[in-house]
Amino acid sequence: MNKNSFAKTPPMGWNSYDYYDTTVNEAQIKANADYMAANLKSHGWEYIVVDIEWYSHGAGTRRDLYQYIPFAKVEMDEYSRLLPDPERFPSSVDGAGFKPLADYVHNLGLKFGIHIMRGIPRNAAVAHMKIKGTDVTANDLADPSNICFWNPDMYGVRNIPAAQCYYDSLMELYASWGVDFIKCDDICRYDMPTCRAEIEMLHKAIQKCGRPIVLSLSPGPALIEQAWHYEKYANMWRITDDFWDDFALLKNMFWRCELWQNHVSEGCYPDCDMLPLGKLGQGFGAERDTNFTYDEQKTMMTLWCLFGSPLMLGAEMTKLDEQTLSLLTNDRILAMLPPSCKPSQFVRDEEKAIWQAYDTENDKHYVALFNLSEKELIIAATLEELGFDETSVSLMDLWTGDETSSVGSISARIKPHACMVYEVR
Repeated sequence: MNKNSFAKTPPMGWNSYDYYDTTVNEAQIKANADYMAANLKSHGWEYIVVDIEWYSHGAGTRRDLYQYIPFAKVEMDEYSRLLPDPERFPSSVDGAGFKPLADYVHNLGLKFGIHIMRGIPRNAAVAHMKIKGTDVTANDLADPSNICFWNPDMYGVRNIPAAQCYYDSLMELYASWGVDFIKCDDICRYDMPTCRAEIEMLHKAIQKCGRPIVLSLSPGPALIEQAWHYEKYANMWRITDDFWDDFALLKNMFWRCELWQNHVSEGCYPDCDMLPLGKLGQGFGAERDTNFTYDEQKTMMTLWCLFGSPLMLGAEMTKLDEQTLSLLTNDRILAMLPPSCKPSQFVRDEEKAIWQAYDTENDKHYVALFNLSEKELIIAATLEELGFDETSVSLMDLWTGDETSSVGSISARIKPHACMVYEVR
């Protein structure tokens, strides 16, 4: 199977983490899937992803002390494979796993994804549980010195043949559930020596399972010198640590996108992380509105789409306001996402950035002007500098649809943290 044949454009969807942290349940997943099907699907949004600790009993109940409760009780089958917590996911009882929920999502015309941690459950290693297809037990695979420094659920696995059998059994199970997307955590930045090998094990297991499954690697920052490895074995990889609604992080993303701009291709997507829009944070203690201003939200959406990053919304979708929904459903902006739209940074300094892109499939040119400073600026570039032979051009503002013409240059007076993005005709 060609690993890129099912991810021809950057995946677009929703992930439960930014709003629910470790606490999301089946009813909440269904409610967000219903909303996506009704309001976002027609604009290309399709993935519903259950994030971290869906297998953990009591997740979120000791948030004052732990984000992830050490050695919590987890749901698991006889082969050391984690299963959904039946209290939060009641349709998973009697060994059904996530299949009933995945079926629900698929019946809406959407796709279903889950988060996993790299490695094998520590509880399975302590209990010497079986590994399907082998005579070894979980403690033989587990390396107690190979751990995630922020999550206590797993041990990394030793790079031995039985470890491939373990990952094969995981993907076999997930394929039987109907999983379309896997976000694997504690793996992208190679914090432990086996991360590279475990990425390759995941890739091989997906190839064997008979189902097209997008493989997403977290957390970042990914290592630019390993770009070839991510591109060979994964579909998307995080180029940053967790991204939140802080303009300093958004400004820094322009440098990260500059670094990775030549590594966007069909089926292979450097990932700028989730979109912290709308209502966030309930699972972290209190619901709140995004800290990004409306101008900053447009800057983020423009950069993510122009660069070609996957789009994963973090908000509680059922509480989206009309303004936020309009950001997510602007088809003129979303048209810049496909990898046929080749991005390149033209200028970047402390105050501004200018990007352009050419869509080879649709013969469209785009230019985006970003004000990264704390004051209003006139940002400009001549048509000659941008590579246009014409002395005048027509411009369409992608956010408003308004059309103007320009002679000699493309310029705009832009408010702090805001942007302008045009289709140039």
